[in-house]
Amino acid sequence: MIVLASASSARLALLRSAGLDPKVIVSGVDEEAYSAYSPAALSLVLAKAKAEAVASGLDEGLVIGCDSILELDGRPYGKPATPEEALERWRLLRGRTGRLVTGHCVIDAASGRQVAEVATTVVHFGQPSPEEIAAYVESGEPLDLAGAFSIEGRGGWFVEGIEGDHGNVLGISLPLLRDLFAELGYAVTAFWR
Repeated sequence: MIVLASASSARLALLRSAGLDPKVIVSGVDEEAYSAYSPAALSLVLAKAKAEAVASGLDEGLVIGCDSILELDGRPYGKPATPEEALERWRLLRGRTGRLVTGHCVIDAASGRQVAEVATTVVHFGQPSPEEIAAYVESGEPLDLAGAFSIEGRGGWFVEGIEGDHGNVLGISLPLLRDLFAELGYAVTAFWR
């Protein structure tokens, strides 16, 4: 059994399109209660906390916890809390390059063994006009997303390119996840439906 410790519809859709059919159990972890020395470290701390919260209630299965954060100038940017914050974030992102870091943690609930790693993808943002930024924020999409953007939704119009794993920008790196499964002694192909 594969368990996704996340409410992210993008993560779930990516796993399903890649042949898995995970059960979803949302961790309920309060992300604001955690801190770390860098955005990458914070994404890993949060991924572990989410996976551990879900795995603690299970006797079996591989539990996947993830957390994505946009890093710009060394600072972490998660989901904006308000439309005003999303507007300000896009004024900051416009024409810049950031790093989308996603912490991944996989726990074998039966043995308690866990493995974890961070995937990083460089994101080059375009230069949307103030009117385009306002329309994007008004759509509501940026409010539910790390860094206030999506690459597969309306935000894709404003991303000029990426360097690295496309799936990581959606919230989960399939190649990294395969490596983590292998570290625990599992072949991802054994879980294909």
